[in-house]
Amino acid sequence: MSSQIRLATRGSDLALRQASEVADALEDRRHDVELVEVETEGDRVTDALVNELGKTGAFVRALDEEVLDGNVDAAVHSMKDVPTDVPEDLVVAAVPHRENPADVLVTPDGTGLEDLPAGSVVGTASLRRGAQVQAHRPDLEVEPIRGNVDTRVEKLLAPDLQREHERRTEAAKKAQSEDAREQRRGDYSADVEAGVENIENEREDSERQSEDGDTDSGNGEFDQSVEEWFASLTPLQQSALERDPDTEYDALVMARVGLDRTGLLHHVGIEELPTNTHVPATGQAALCVTARRDSDVVDDLRDALEHVRTRVEVTAERVVLEELNGGCIAPIGVHALVQGDVVRTAVQVFSRDGSEQVGETRELDANNYAAEARELAADLRERGAADLVEEARREA
Repeated sequence: MSSQIRLATRGSDLALRQASEVADALEDRRHDVELVEVETEGDRVTDALVNELGKTGAFVRALDEEVLDGNVDAAVHSMKDVPTDVPEDLVVAAVPHRENPADVLVTPDGTGLEDLPAGSVVGTASLRRGAQVQAHRPDLEVEPIRGNVDTRVEKLLAPDLQREHERRTEAAKKAQSEDAREQRRGDYSADVEAGVENIENEREDSERQSEDGDTDSGNGEFDQSVEEWFASLTPLQQSALERDPDTEYDALVMARVGLDRTGLLHHVGIEELPTNTHVPATGQAALCVTARRDSDVVDDLRDALEHVRTRVEVTAERVVLEELNGGCIAPIGVHALVQGDVVRTAVQVFSRDGSEQVGETRELDANNYAAEARELAADLRERGAADLVEEARREA
């Protein structure tokens, strides 16, 4: 091994998976890597929404302080969490290849956004996603949802699973009651005419119920016991069954990459939302590694991890966000994509309820993209984006 690199990371499942991706890439270059878990303010304040935490860089600053204090060599972040005002002594040493930045609609059965019934409740932890949903489907209800990726998915799945559990439990009770009645029938004297008549009447009633589909006996609708059914569920579903969410959600909107990196993508129904109508957050699906500007590991990190195209794209996005002065308090989506000699950049700025929008998609010269990104942001400010950002700031 050429050198050891100590990487700071949050301790959440998603953060550890992301840090492990970075560690693997460094180890491929023969670096010895140690992951150091650091608790952040965002990890401690579990009842706050993401946009509320983001105002103070709650998922980032504790890790970067460890870097600046020399306790670790570098820190791994989700780029979308990193404020545009990076401390002077800190540098974004590397930006690895970005995954799919799209948002997805998550439902228990794969229902798409267009097919959700009016009045359906859509949960999201993002102001931007909520505004985009309401702009596209104003007849839907948007409610906040808290927690990490798996917690949010469990809250979505919980009500249907709990209703199914209740149905199966009631069916099992009915079956047990029927078994008890059968046992009592066996005690009747066969030569007592009244008893025989009673047995026949009860049997006829039971047969009529079966023909009408009104019975939930263990041998009827369900071919598994409650215990067998529970054992057949995935670990995600078993955890969901034990949750007691305050709100019943019909759907969620969240980043596809979060589901992918936590291994949940194929355990729920999803619809990928087009990035031209649901523009992702700045830096969504990208990682970054920060280090001290004067650190010896900066070159090692860049050589092992840097993806130039992703660096250009997220830089264009961050320039626009910084010029709009939106941070995490305003519903803003910015998505840049390098296409040949241009950087195609889409921007959406919403009011919180999605009723107002200022946006544009513009092709920026790849040789001058940062300056042209500033011009794009300035044009949007003049067209009303500044007013929407200020309105969001007052409502924060």
